[in-house]
Amino acid sequence: MSDVFDGYRDSLVGAAADRAADEMFDGAGLPREDWAALHTTLLDIPVTELRARADQLAATFLDRGVTFDYAGEERPFPLDVVPRLIEAERWSRVERGVQQRVRVLEAFLADVYGPMACVRDGVIPRRVITSSSHFHRAAVGVEPGGGIRIHVAGIDLVRDEAGDFKVLEDNVRVPSGVSYVLENRQAMTQVLPEAFEAHRVQPVADYPQHLLSALRAAAPSGVDDPTVVVLTPGVYNSAYFEHSLLARAMGVELVEGRDLVCRGNRVYMRTTAGDRRVDVVYRRVDDDFLDPVHFKRSSVLGVAGILNAARAGGVSIANAVGNGVADDKLVYTYVPALTRYYLGEELVLGNVPTYRLEIPAEREEAMDRLEELVVKPVDGSGGKGLVVCPDATPEQIAELRARVLADPRGWIAQPVVALSTVPTLAGQHLRPRHVDLRPFAVNDGRRVRVLPGGLTRVALREGSLVVNSSQGGGSKDTWVLAATGDAVEELAAPETAEVLTTPIDPGNNHAADPGPGTGGEQAQQQQ
Repeated sequence: MSDVFDGYRDSLVGAAADRAADEMFDGAGLPREDWAALHTTLLDIPVTELRARADQLAATFLDRGVTFDYAGEERPFPLDVVPRLIEAERWSRVERGVQQRVRVLEAFLADVYGPMACVRDGVIPRRVITSSSHFHRAAVGVEPGGGIRIHVAGIDLVRDEAGDFKVLEDNVRVPSGVSYVLENRQAMTQVLPEAFEAHRVQPVADYPQHLLSALRAAAPSGVDDPTVVVLTPGVYNSAYFEHSLLARAMGVELVEGRDLVCRGNRVYMRTTAGDRRVDVVYRRVDDDFLDPVHFKRSSVLGVAGILNAARAGGVSIANAVGNGVADDKLVYTYVPALTRYYLGEELVLGNVPTYRLEIPAEREEAMDRLEELVVKPVDGSGGKGLVVCPDATPEQIAELRARVLADPRGWIAQPVVALSTVPTLAGQHLRPRHVDLRPFAVNDGRRVRVLPGGLTRVALREGSLVVNSSQGGGSKDTWVLAATGDAVEELAAPETAEVLTTPIDPGNNHAADPGPGTGGEQAQQQQ
């Protein structure tokens, strides 16, 4: 074995070291069948060459602005040179599970902002819904264009010690990070072309076209040729490049709130040729900042009156206002029951076991074993507020205990999930590092399309289970291996290849949260 793997099996440390399953190697230390070709490729590349490729990639990202802020320093976003492979059969199950998840959450949201039959029938308590900080009474009764509320979803998954994918949490507000999926693929075709030649990898480049089709399908009734725009908070938002990339790829206008105006329950875009009606707004502005008439009155990021226009059927908003109630981590614990209620099915991808700390018996049990658990706020994002108790000090645990007891509804607890590991370049060697996965799904009302692979986030720090970039994490290109008859990725010619760039932080954490939350109105929270 090349020096690049020397000491690999014995190098994993941390709370999950003795339980985590490695995706490349089996229990005997041999490469798994679907990873054998990549393993051979890595053995054939000298360590110094692999390191040089990683350094070149980082320099390219820095030159092109693919950066993030870490402890006040602007750094190139870490893209590891070793991709993550997912075999076709396993991916088929992931795809079905994500599709099912979107369908049940779609039904739940239609019910929550409509008849609330799930409450009437005792599936979920009313207080769980109405006490969620993301439940908006202003959205009650709003019928979305095409009947779709979740146009884009990012469902966060982890692989446990048995190798099974589990849903960690749901993101159906304004999930970020798909631009990394697109840019990572472009970069990796140049960094590791010999590995691409040895694998049949499903492509990801058609995502913007599927997104545009879903947005056009959401247009108000009677609109045959809808005008679609992407609404961004502006250049200071952490996900601004993603907004501009998607607008450019879809061939639609990128606008800020000041570019739009509501009149007569219609939305218009100011142009040099006069006002032009807008039919679909793909908003990357959070609910609280979207409409100062109904939400934060001081916001200048959104459009006054846009929710009234949506209620009147004059414009469609994607994703729908109020979707965040489905992201609430307490609501997450009811998704298995909601799936049986709405679909008559069991979950294809199960939940991580979770304590509902608002329930006295569950809270008491969790408090008795708090030092073993991961505790997180129900409405947190970007890892904020998350406490991995096995790694916490006694003082931190005591403070957490007091906060939970003061507001039990605001917290849930989970066992530490032994996230699977994938070889990752650390210095001059490959070392096992924990990963999670955010597949992205696009819903056009007829079909839920799941982008093959999604965003793999990797905890670059030794032993860490926290994968969001604001806490030292990075990403990997995710290769879904093609079955017979599937389309495959084609290598771009070196002289024409372009590495896409995006200064965003999609990062999430282990037993935690959607994407980045940077705080402040202009750099408002994104999932």
